[in-house]
Amino acid sequence: MDDCGRGRLSPVLGQLFTDGGEGRTLGVELPAGDVVWPDPGYARLLTYGRPAFWLSDTTVSGELWAALRAEHPRSGLWPVLLEDSVQPWSAGQVAPDAATEIDNYHTAAFMAEVWADWIEKAHPDQVEILDPFGPRCPGPAAPGQPGADPDAVADWYAGIVAERRTPLGLVAVDRGADALAVMGWQGALNHNEWMVPLAAVVRSWEDRFGARLVGMGFNTLDLSVAAPPLTMEHALHVAAEHWTFCPDSVVYGAGSLIDYAEQIVGRNAWSFWWD
Repeated sequence: MDDCGRGRLSPVLGQLFTDGGEGRTLGVELPAGDVVWPDPGYARLLTYGRPAFWLSDTTVSGELWAALRAEHPRSGLWPVLLEDSVQPWSAGQVAPDAATEIDNYHTAAFMAEVWADWIEKAHPDQVEILDPFGPRCPGPAAPGQPGADPDAVADWYAGIVAERRTPLGLVAVDRGADALAVMGWQGALNHNEWMVPLAAVVRSWEDRFGARLVGMGFNTLDLSVAAPPLTMEHALHVAAEHWTFCPDSVVYGAGSLIDYAEQIVGRNAWSFWWD
């Protein structure tokens, strides 16, 4: 199905909104694509009778992502570069949640809970991974110092992610972080069975580090970052947050918070991978 309408949202895209997209506009031509409905046997919530998101049939460019990102205030549609069009989400294996659920979760509480649960089960030798914090959760890090416009950094990073030749998803959300829950992505299922708390964390990163959600894979997530940590001390604190958000990126990647922190100092992109 071709959704290449200009101006008022097409009826197909309007299905993503409770009000049919009334008053929303889109001045960017889209490739062929269609909405993805949650499989009733898989989803917890059928998004109030709406499709979860729109998915393109073909790969797209970083330039198209940037144009759609710029249109978001008028369209209400956040663009996401997806790994490919034959992932489980294309068959409706998604579990959408309402964005309002995200309001009930906070980064500090989520971080403390994950930290405490892991410490309770960990062997004493494993706690060394969390040096210099050890069993004490440090809580969320201080905000970064803005070094560039978050939207400009997001557009730059989208150009890099799009080189993987990814299709496009469009999600009806007020902010990019909410796409994690609203489109029903399940990439971190082995770490956290519910994506809503993770969306709350990414919201906080949007506010504190100028992060923007750019891409998703089957079990990966790509964020641009306009205000990354610039000192090792700050990066260590941010690394602690990343560990609670995605332990596998530290444990099976860098190997420790200290080594991981060295990798994210000054970096304008954060990528996560869950086993």
